[in-house]
Amino acid sequence: MHVPGRLIGAGRYTDVYDIGDGRVLRRYRDASAAAGREAEVMAYARDHGVPVPEVFDAAGPDIVMEHAAGPTMLEMLTRRPWTLRSQARLLTALHAQVHAVPGLGWLRAPFGTGPALLHTDLHPGNVILTRDGPRLIDWQGAAQGPAEADLALTWVLLTTSQVPGPLTQRAVGRAGQALFARSYLGAAGPVAPSWLAAAVAHRRSDPSLLAAEADRLSRLAGRRRLAGRPEPR
Repeated sequence: MHVPGRLIGAGRYTDVYDIGDGRVLRRYRDASAAAGREAEVMAYARDHGVPVPEVFDAAGPDIVMEHAAGPTMLEMLTRRPWTLRSQARLLTALHAQVHAVPGLGWLRAPFGTGPALLHTDLHPGNVILTRDGPRLIDWQGAAQGPAEADLALTWVLLTTSQVPGPLTQRAVGRAGQALFARSYLGAAGPVAPSWLAAAVAHRRSDPSLLAAEADRLSRLAGRRRLAGRPEPR
C-alpha cells in the first residue's frame, strides 16, 4: 500500500501520516474498512460545537483531516502528573459537550435508547491538547444512547486499559491510573453500578483487548458493587 507521508501516530487499528499543508491522513490498516461514516460523525459533532479536527475528505479506509498538533492528554499526564485533577475535569467537560449533541438516527445503540451522541472511547489518549484547545479524535466507535453509559465506559477504560508508549510512560501511567480514574469519576459525578457493569460487559466484547486488559476486566466484573451486591461494611 502506498505510504502517503511521514508516519506520526499509530493506534490499534489505524496509522496516521503527516501529508503536509496542515493535514494528516488517518488510514485503517484493514483496506476493506470504510471511514465515511466516521468522517460524517466527526463533521456532525464539529458542526454542533464539539472540538473535533476538521475533515476534508474520506474515501475507503482513509480520512484526510486537520493536523491537530500537540501532546495527547496521556502524554501531558506523563510529563506533568500534577495536572491530573485539571485533566480529569477537562475530560468530563468534553463528555458534556459530546452528550449535548443529539444522536444520529443511523448510529448503533449498544446501551439502549437515549438522546445523546456517544463517543465510547473518550480517554486521555484520544484527546490532543493543541495551542487552540483540546481536539477529540478516534470516532470509529460513535454511538447514541444514554450519556451515563459513555461516562461509565471511560471509567472502565481508565481503570483497566494498558497504557501504550515507551516503558517510562507505561510505568508512570499505570501508577497514576487508579488515581486518575477516581478523579475523573469525582468530576463526572456518581454513575450507577448498573451502567458500570454494562460498560465492563461491552468492553469485554472488544476483539482488540490485550490479555492484561481482559484479566483486569474479569477482576473488575467480580467486584461487589459492579455485580449489584452491596459492599461489606
